[in-house]
Amino acid sequence: MGSGAGRGGGGLVTELVSTERDFAALAPAWGRLYGRCATATPFQHHAWLHSWWQSYGRPGRLRLLLVREGGELLAAAPLTAVHRPVPALVPLGGAISDYADVLVDDGHAERAVAALTEGLTAAARTAVIDFREVRPGGAVERVYDRWTGPRRRVDDSLCLELPALPMAELVGRLPSAKAQRVRAKQRKLAALGVERRTVPPGEVDGALRRLLELHRLQWQGRGVTGEHLRPRFHEHLVRSVGPMTRSGDAVVTEFRLDGEVVAVDLTLLSRRLAGGYLYGAHPRLRERKADVAVMLLDACAEHTRDGGRTALSLLRGDEPYKHHWRPEPVVNQRLLLARRRTAPLLSAALCDVAARRGGKELRLRWERRTERDGGGGS
Repeated sequence: MGSGAGRGGGGLVTELVSTERDFAALAPAWGRLYGRCATATPFQHHAWLHSWWQSYGRPGRLRLLLVREGGELLAAAPLTAVHRPVPALVPLGGAISDYADVLVDDGHAERAVAALTEGLTAAARTAVIDFREVRPGGAVERVYDRWTGPRRRVDDSLCLELPALPMAELVGRLPSAKAQRVRAKQRKLAALGVERRTVPPGEVDGALRRLLELHRLQWQGRGVTGEHLRPRFHEHLVRSVGPMTRSGDAVVTEFRLDGEVVAVDLTLLSRRLAGGYLYGAHPRLRERKADVAVMLLDACAEHTRDGGRTALSLLRGDEPYKHHWRPEPVVNQRLLLARRRTAPLLSAALCDVAARRGGKELRLRWERRTERDGGGGS
């Protein structure tokens, strides 16, 4: 299997896999490794990454760096090659994934990280390694700490997180007046007769199609993330979430009003966190004065009760409605690794980061000015 292998210290073997067929065959071993890596997020699940590759991968660019012992996976770095703005190896999952990381077996962490670092060092001969959207405490930080070549850490996207508490305790964290308003909204949902149910794995495909239809409907005439409307995203979501619900790493929830499905929510799960990834809600809910945010958070909080999870992640984005719950800001990290011969690529990548950040700040200032001036241009 794979396009190259080498023997590391302590009987470990590193291997580079570059075909989709071999990637698909890794599912059982990958799943076992995923279960032994406490820092893994749902976006490192095999079903999520393999499905992403089927929808978004470029032929010939798959680079899965594996560390094995006796045939069992002890570490994995799921990467793909890109050529712009500089030659680089970047994590699978792309912009539709909120967190990126490697997988490391907690029971063999020191040896596995050493072998993975050695393998990544070899891979960095012609490209910079660019890990975006690493949640603080991610396994790849251990690789970063061992790296002997040029390296840089910069801030990436902001995520907002709540403690993994039941809804009643999340409401209890709010100031008294806000807490009273939330409880009133909960009573309103109950009075309307909104019912919810967890969708069984055999019905997930249909529920996800309803989610995407409702998502399109709720954003009709307003700014929507364009990728969510594309067929390739629909195919990825339906293809990946079914296996994840069967393994307990995703939950799809339907909400009904007067017997009709009026909302569907997808929550992704891992050992340490639950994250509300995407939902669709019929405008009829808001017309009936139902607070959709309260309804969804209540459902998501249910999934933090079991499994020792410590965080309820609101995932990337600084939307004002999220701040109503007094979340903790958690900034993802971007870890860039190079060798001395590829140090110029690292410098070029950092220049691109600075340029994009400057452009984003300029755009935000322009948007704020436009809003302040009532929509007029300068």
